[in-house]
Amino acid sequence: MTALYYTLGVLIFAVTIMASIGLHEFGHLIPAKKFGGKVTQWFVGFGPTIWSKQVGETEYGVKAIPLGGYVKIVGMLPPGKGDGTGDPDDELRVRKSNTGMFTQLISDARAAEWEHIGPEDRDRLFYKRPWWQKVIVMAGGPMVNVAIAFFLFWGVFATVGQVVDAKVEPVVAEVVPCIVPADEDGRVCSADELENNPTPAAAAGLEPGDRFVSFNGEPVTDWATMQKAIRANDDGKATIVVERDGEQLTLETATSVQPRPLDSESEELTPVGFLGVLPVLTPVYETGGPIYTAQEMGTMTVEVVKALGQLPVKVYGVGKAIVGLEERDPNGPVSVVGGGRLAGEVASHDTFPVKDKVVSLVMLIAGFNLFVGLFNFIPLLPLDGGHIAGALYEGLRRGWARLRGRPDPGYVDVAKLLPIAYVMGLAMLLMGVVLIIGDIVVPLHLTS
Repeated sequence: MTALYYTLGVLIFAVTIMASIGLHEFGHLIPAKKFGGKVTQWFVGFGPTIWSKQVGETEYGVKAIPLGGYVKIVGMLPPGKGDGTGDPDDELRVRKSNTGMFTQLISDARAAEWEHIGPEDRDRLFYKRPWWQKVIVMAGGPMVNVAIAFFLFWGVFATVGQVVDAKVEPVVAEVVPCIVPADEDGRVCSADELENNPTPAAAAGLEPGDRFVSFNGEPVTDWATMQKAIRANDDGKATIVVERDGEQLTLETATSVQPRPLDSESEELTPVGFLGVLPVLTPVYETGGPIYTAQEMGTMTVEVVKALGQLPVKVYGVGKAIVGLEERDPNGPVSVVGGGRLAGEVASHDTFPVKDKVVSLVMLIAGFNLFVGLFNFIPLLPLDGGHIAGALYEGLRRGWARLRGRPDPGYVDVAKLLPIAYVMGLAMLLMGVVLIIGDIVVPLHLTS
């Protein structure tokens, strides 16, 4: 049954991410058609075509490699300069050869762009659209991802809410079986340690679920009071009264002095009285509507932007983890493969209630959509943000020329930025491959 749930979780994640990609591409297609552009292809995935259907002038389909998608909008790149013959159709000419690697790449890209463009398409070419229409078309895709994230987050925040704090109860959640150094907390105790070096709590017979009533005769009403009393007791005797199964029990032990951090954020160790129990943490939830969701997404956006700035370094760290030079950062980036694995682990986790599984999957999908949306706004080709930046520059340049009474400078030739696009595309491919390999070789888990 666990394997079935794991597979179900992976499938849910995969299907929803592919649906998100498809909707992203519709975010480009719909406004492009609305503004009179010609869209010849809408595809989810890359590589060989699995299925496609022609509807009007647009071919819709699915390809074999589910790592993205695209729409083909006619006339994204303007033609190069003509051959000077004065031909009326000179603007449709594309120079076929150039000297220099980059100029040849640009020329080849123009030739591929204009191979299937005829005079009848002259008024529908994308590069001729007003700059604001270009911005709307190119921003439409990532904004769909941001909108998907917003509605998913809103659905969770408005119903279940999100954990904003944890109330610490004076109840035993776990009894630490043996005394170990602070930097080894959580490790398995050896048989010798269990017999010869048990914690005071284990020696006293404390059990998970015990509620503290008093400590050395002083009433305990909250965990802070209990913790303060334990630390102040040094290595003295301790009489502990607990409530277990509706009855009060008196347990005798003696705390021991151990170097421990005084709070969760401190790295400094201070010798204090030590009992050896972990308290019950009750999560505190906060709910909210669309305004609350927008505020929370604003905070998330800041964190994602910071993460994007550190992405190359983080991916390099994943590469080092692959070859065994360091442990993988549990807070580092993952690919869609890693996201699918995490979704499978959430769905198959034995101790997660169904509600928590659903919420975790929804939050995971929402987080991926937010990241994809913001990533696509990076102002570099081949990302949508590169086209948006070019359109905004065109609008500013033309507006400035009008203000100064200068001639219209014309369209911005984004084809000149294709060398940057090729370098950026290669970097994205390399990072994607590293993350996918990392998610297979050194995957992150829920317990990481």
